[in-house]
Amino acid sequence: MGWATEAVQALSRGSRVEVRPRGGSMRGRIEDNQRVTLSPVDPRDVQVDDIVLVRWRGGVLLHLVKRATAEQLLIGNNVGRINGWAPRRDVVGRVVHIHPLTT
Repeated sequence: MGWATEAVQALSRGSRVEVRPRGGSMRGRIEDNQRVTLSPVDPRDVQVDDIVLVRWRGGVLLHLVKRATAEQLLIGNNVGRINGWAPRRDVVGRVVHIHPLTT
């Protein structure tokens, strides 16, 4: 799983981590291979529009929080897809900085 495995390990230790996620599902906010910084987060502090690393169906996703309840988060990408509801406890970390693209 590459960058995601590295991120989960660092966040589980309580460390911030910089990664370069791959794919186009977050384009417009995070481009393919754009550097982002993730930080551990208390899942109770996650809000709508946060970008979170969340456990999802045996893997992890770096996606947007579309809606939130006290116990669950509705996860989706930035191009219109809704994945579904995830328990807050499945949040691994939150994006705290999206680095500018370099040429």
